Amino acid sequence: MPVFVALSTVADGNMYIPESQADEQVIATRMAWLKKQGIEATNTTRVNISFDQDNYCRYRIADSSNKGEGMFDGDDEPADALVATEKNHALLLPVADCVATTLYDEQHGVLMLSHLGRHSLEQRGGVQSVKFLQDIYDTDPAKLKVWLSPAPGKQVYPIFKLGGQGMKETAFEQLQQAGVLFENITDNPADTATDGNYFSHSEFLKGNKPTDGRVAMVAMMTD
Repeated sequence: MPVFVALSTVADGNMYIPESQADEQVIATRMAWLKKQGIEATNTTRVNISFDQDNYCRYRIADSSNKGEGMFDGDDEPADALVATEKNHALLLPVADCVATTLYDEQHGVLMLSHLGRHSLEQRGGVQSVKFLQDIYDTDPAKLKVWLSPAPGKQVYPIFKLGGQGMKETAFEQLQQAGVLFENITDNPADTATDGNYFSHSEFLKGNKPTDGRVAMVAMMTD
């Protein structure tokens, strides 16, 4: 079963406003970008990240009844990753600075879209994402295909609880500790702190980016 993975850029527009999840312009922007990818928003489920808790490794299995959740408002259950097992069911994750991570188990027809941010990585979210797939679907980590979105470098966004490592560096480390092969990881190496093609919320707050916003990763198993 083939898989499709895409990442938006600043040119595609802002994909998410946390304070206004039903913003009409953002929803229209998101739908237009998805349509360019051949995906309907009504066949998509958004990963709804919440920072109002202590566990950042909460994973949820989404089925056809969850299609459209979070795509037109904020009315969806929070999770740090979603898993889909049906083809043509897309998963969407908007990110501010964190690493959007697609994990694909072709052998068992399982797709995960995981949010690896500072909070998650401090709780070994890279390892825990893989472990969830192992426990539920008997996934072989060595056969997983992984895609990583860009992130800011450790010079501007260090994870102090992890010795000042950067998010991307930590994501690579944890995924490989979980058994994912380096050659099976497709990385977008752009530094979002300096690359004008991507938003960076943290750099916007510092006055180093002209506009705030979120890019999004979408992943879907296809026919």
